[in-house]
Amino acid sequence: MQGIWQTAVQYHAWHALGLLAVGLFAMQRPDAPGASLAAWLFVAGIALFSGSLYALALSGVRGLGAVTPFGGAAFLAGWLAFAWAAWRTA
Repeated sequence: MQGIWQTAVQYHAWHALGLLAVGLFAMQRPDAPGASLAAWLFVAGIALFSGSLYALALSGVRGLGAVTPFGGAAFLAGWLAFAWAAWRTA
C-alpha cells in the first residue's frame, strides 16, 4: 500500500506542476485555445488518478483501482491539450 500511496503522490506532484505551467501559459496567452481545457483535464486527472490511489491505499478496497485509468486518460488528454494550445499560439 505504501507503493500505491507513493505513486499517487508522485503523479499528483508532477501534474500540480503541470497545472502551474498551464496557468502561467494562460496568463501570457489568455486567448490560447485549449489552455483552460488542459487545466481542467489535469484537475480531473489528479482527482481520479491520484484520488483513487489515495483511497485504495487508505481503505484497501481494490475496486477503487478501476477508476485509476480514467484519471490516466485525463492526464494524457491534458498534456495533448496543453501541447495543442502551445502549438496554436506559436
